[in-house]
Amino acid sequence: MKVRLAKTAGFCMGVRLAMEKVLAEANKAQGPIYTYGPLIHNRQVMELLESKGVTAVEDVSGLREGTLVIRAHGIPPDAHETLKATGLRIINATCPRVARVQAIIRSHTRKGCAAVIVGDRDHAEVIGLQGYAEGRTYVIDSVQDVEDLPQDQDLVVVAQTTQDARIYEEITQVIRERNPSATVFDTICDATHNRQDEVRSLAGQVDGLVVVGGYHSGNTKRLAQVSREVGLPTFHVETEKELDRQALSTLGSVGITAGASTPNWMIREVVRGLERIQSRKDTRTGQWVRLVLRFLIFSNLWVALAVFSLTHAAVLLAGRPPDLVHPTLATLYIWAMRVLNRFLDRGASTYNEPDRAHFYKTHRTVLIVCGIGAVAVALALAWRLGMAVLASVAGVIALGIAYSIPIMPVRRRERWRTAKIKDIPGSKTFAESLAWGVVIAVIPLLENGSASWPATGIAFFFVLSVVNVRSGLFDIFQAQGDLIVGVETLPITIGEKRTLDLLKGILAGVGVLLLGGGIAGLVTPFAYVLLVVVLSFSVTLRAYEKRWLYPGLRLEAMVEGNLFLAGLLGLLWQAFS
Repeated sequence: MKVRLAKTAGFCMGVRLAMEKVLAEANKAQGPIYTYGPLIHNRQVMELLESKGVTAVEDVSGLREGTLVIRAHGIPPDAHETLKATGLRIINATCPRVARVQAIIRSHTRKGCAAVIVGDRDHAEVIGLQGYAEGRTYVIDSVQDVEDLPQDQDLVVVAQTTQDARIYEEITQVIRERNPSATVFDTICDATHNRQDEVRSLAGQVDGLVVVGGYHSGNTKRLAQVSREVGLPTFHVETEKELDRQALSTLGSVGITAGASTPNWMIREVVRGLERIQSRKDTRTGQWVRLVLRFLIFSNLWVALAVFSLTHAAVLLAGRPPDLVHPTLATLYIWAMRVLNRFLDRGASTYNEPDRAHFYKTHRTVLIVCGIGAVAVALALAWRLGMAVLASVAGVIALGIAYSIPIMPVRRRERWRTAKIKDIPGSKTFAESLAWGVVIAVIPLLENGSASWPATGIAFFFVLSVVNVRSGLFDIFQAQGDLIVGVETLPITIGEKRTLDLLKGILAGVGVLLLGGGIAGLVTPFAYVLLVVVLSFSVTLRAYEKRWLYPGLRLEAMVEGNLFLAGLLGLLWQAFS
């Protein structure tokens, strides 16, 4: 089935910040952690937090130690005072957009205005907002309710941040007609505006819409309501298991959006569930292509073939005669490490890639045997190339396995919070790219002493750079799952935007390196051709930034496709030079 994902689907800024604060505390494991009420309206996320020792409480009277997190919806001022009196360590995770509405109400009601809140009376955010009004407060949710508002008092009008934009516009227009002196603020969150507008824009582009999110989430229910209002067959689900496959199979294309409290891993599960549904427009060829691509990616054979292609390109760049042995050696090593490390450290894959995690669980024995076999064959090939190559390959294999195995003594782990190499913040991207660079560009030099060190150095930095960009992108895709299990990757350490800026800088740097190396004659003129790969990686970054493609099999295939492109350019270079 053809699936089109809304660009704005998933966590909004406020929910993301609240989740990051709670998970950061949970990963420290320094005493009990509580949230004052459910952190967000998503049952699956709350169950996840409970599994990490985070408890939602409504009554704090019996609590005397630990950390208490104020949820994104905010709370009334008197509740703040109650929490302070407990002696608990308080972390305020109120959404900045909600805090702005609180400030508006407080400021204007102190001047004598009555506050009008357009929203759901029983919603946690609205309950919290009412506490900031120093005077009369009115909560309304329809045009008919406007008649109950006073006409002889100054009014300040605000909206619950997840309110329907069009309903709010209709209500405020009537309020202005009855009370021209009313001060109206547009306090609906941009994320809410954008989600609702995007649902409306999808009406003429898809045959139906799936809305993913909690059944008790106000903003998610409004997305489903907007979808029905524009005439789209609408399916509101919490998980992939609730998809109405029979009804969906009658549609040719389906859009998918998600509420602001829906995590990426749940959206991915639903997307993949939809992609497996055979629609009336599906062809048998298309089904087979998707199945084959899914198998190649899940088994890591896709990335293994990409490694072979990249190694061939690096050989040509360094001016060494191409062969099959070195690309095969690099392919076996990297494939084996990816397979075996997934079994050694399965933490985040459950959330980041649930389908792949299931694939590995189902084919566990075969994959482990093949991984060990690949290591054995790689060592045999290295032995044939000489003792220096054998020692180097054995060393990188040992380091690759050690990456996911605890090496810090137990008595020191609590103090340093580092048991494995992977626990070092930002180490994941650097370690992977360094290993690829050594195996692809440096180890062949040990067997062929006539190779040029400058050329090998440029080839090494080319490989290091493109793999850094590749791994950095995957780290961005997997940030939420990594955060849950406490893996401090680069996007978690410095943020997604800075990571993307860093990756762009790396691409610019390697582009200059290839151009300069070619002009100086340090590498073969093939360096100019490889600028196409730099450009294609730049397009991939752009595709992700603009949400032209959502993290999944297609985007993963596109990322690895850049490495295939390097090998293809190498073959063309050989054919025409």
